[in-house]
Amino acid sequence: MPIIELRDVSKLYGFGDATTVALDEVNLSIEEGEFIAVMGPSGSGKSTLMNIIGLLDRPTHGNYLLNGRSVDRLRPRRRAKARRDTIGFVFQSFNLLPRLTVLENVALPLAYKGVSLNKRLKMAERILERVGMQEREYYYPKQLSSGQTQSAAIARALVNNPKIIIADEPTGNLDSAASRLVMELFAEIHRTGTTVLLVTHNPELTRYATRVVYMHDGDIISDEHTDLGEVAKTARKVMYTIPTTSEEDDLAGVSALMHAVPGPREHARPKTKKHKKSSRKNSHARAKKRVKV
Repeated sequence: MPIIELRDVSKLYGFGDATTVALDEVNLSIEEGEFIAVMGPSGSGKSTLMNIIGLLDRPTHGNYLLNGRSVDRLRPRRRAKARRDTIGFVFQSFNLLPRLTVLENVALPLAYKGVSLNKRLKMAERILERVGMQEREYYYPKQLSSGQTQSAAIARALVNNPKIIIADEPTGNLDSAASRLVMELFAEIHRTGTTVLLVTHNPELTRYATRVVYMHDGDIISDEHTDLGEVAKTARKVMYTIPTTSEEDDLAGVSALMHAVPGPREHARPKTKKHKKSSRKNSHARAKKRVKV
């Protein structure tokens, strides 16, 4: 039985002519213990899909089964309990509380379960040792490197022993060395039997996945099983054939175009070398005059 099953799930935002289709009748079945990389351009529906799977949002249409049970009609308190006990979240922005130590941050989810202080601190210590952060447990987030901060965030996601880990661009703010460290942690988590869902724009990270789902315009257009260590075919195609441009690139192009278009004065009469020389002399003279004053 699949641990996650989506049946014709759609998510709409807005009303009437302003309606936006974030997910369009998505069908997805995930078995326990899979490592799935979810790829796609910005606005393709990746985060919306993760929010629905993570019980942070509800579908507009369709049915979502978690461990074989429909969760669409669960009351808020039951949804929160299912989310807390079943799913661990790792975000790009870490979301550690700056005034708490690493140990206190990792132990925090256990407080909501009513675990006693001593017991939750001991559980947090074990998890931090598992991710190689036992020597940093009394540090504050600002005292950690970006890779260490993300490792602490992963430990916090694991402290409840969840069956599913949802990681939304967890290496987006990390350099290559820190990214490798974090991905090795996810690989270790996957080897213990935990289901891992990883949202990423980086095709190289699909080497850690056993399956790659590619989304576009709110729909799953490719669902590919892969071998560990191999870049998925779809991801490789994306890597080499689809140009990546951003709004900043577009603005830079417009700016360059505006500078390339000559203004009215440039059309009237181009400046001569003599004109440049005389203007340079005048500017030197004015500078000397200001210095004397």
